[in-house]
Amino acid sequence: MNSTKLRQLAKSTLIYTLLSYVLATVCYADQATVTALYETPQVISEDDAADDPAIWINYAAPEQSLVFGTDKQSGVYSYKLNGEQIGYSELGRINNIDSRTLTLGDRPADTYSQTFIFASNRTLQTVDLWVLSDSTLAEGAASERFALPIKRSVQAQSSINIYGICAGVDKDLGLIAFVTEDEGPRVELWQYRDESLRLLMTFNNGGESEGCVYDDENRTLLISEEEVGGVLRAYQVSDQLDFSSPIIVDSREGHINGDPEGVAIYKTNDTDGYVLLSSQGDSKFNIYDRQSPYAYRGSFNIVDGEVIDGQLVDGTTITDGIAVANYPFNSDFPKGLFVAQDNDNIIEPAGKPGRQNFKLVSFADILDALEL
Repeated sequence: MNSTKLRQLAKSTLIYTLLSYVLATVCYADQATVTALYETPQVISEDDAADDPAIWINYAAPEQSLVFGTDKQSGVYSYKLNGEQIGYSELGRINNIDSRTLTLGDRPADTYSQTFIFASNRTLQTVDLWVLSDSTLAEGAASERFALPIKRSVQAQSSINIYGICAGVDKDLGLIAFVTEDEGPRVELWQYRDESLRLLMTFNNGGESEGCVYDDENRTLLISEEEVGGVLRAYQVSDQLDFSSPIIVDSREGHINGDPEGVAIYKTNDTDGYVLLSSQGDSKFNIYDRQSPYAYRGSFNIVDGEVIDGQLVDGTTITDGIAVANYPFNSDFPKGLFVAQDNDNIIEPAGKPGRQNFKLVSFADILDALEL
């Protein structure tokens, strides 16, 4: 190659490099970074396995709250707030998990709390439900030994290729769960009543969907459509159960890159707060206002953090499920906890890849990073 062509190539390369830098600066100007304080051990299954977390708040002893995480090839794990595993149940192909805690009883002296843990079972194509007293969960957390019972409290047969699940407490419908379909657009709405689950209706979300969350106080279902659509929708739920007119919160034409996956709600009061969404294509998490019109507030990435006891607490990539709770758990999580699945888990500072796991992030860091 002659000197003229070399100079032209060098010039073109420099221009391309500068252009790439400028574009990256523009694209990520509103994007922040945080690090995880803790991570869980690797799940037992190889390849794509860890999927969806859920958080149980121990109101009597918040520092002894629990995190549940699914291994969608084999079962469900129980973790402490420092990521330490305290239990595992071999339950089959449990894909997604969610929970609600209710205070029951007619008189103050008779009140007690129960937690309802829902899961989508792809081995049996069932909606699985555990009904556990909070005292049972608290005892397990205190002893650092707790695993979901193998025997479910209730199990209901779905008519779709079951995929994702999210629970809710609706002011009129009571305790409910939405179940999404793998390789299909259908969504089932289930209701728990009289110690059983019954199917209320099935509606169409446009395409294959997995991640969803129900906003109890605002009676809103937020659900992400993967594959072809690539959109996040919000459905206002009414007694008529009309799901024909959703609001498009965001799409690939906006701030979503690749598939939108896990969805979660960070509540600042009964009706306000933020919606969080995993944008898989660029391994970031988008934040929107909890109220319509769901204004986009920015994005953040979870990047590599510290080396603790010779182990790198690495960042997250291509995240599936997420969970968040706004509660002062302890000094690590004074403004809440954010949990995210990690697709490409690095298990040592040298960069050795491991099996998938979950990362635990202080939401105070997220609020600070995005100046919310």
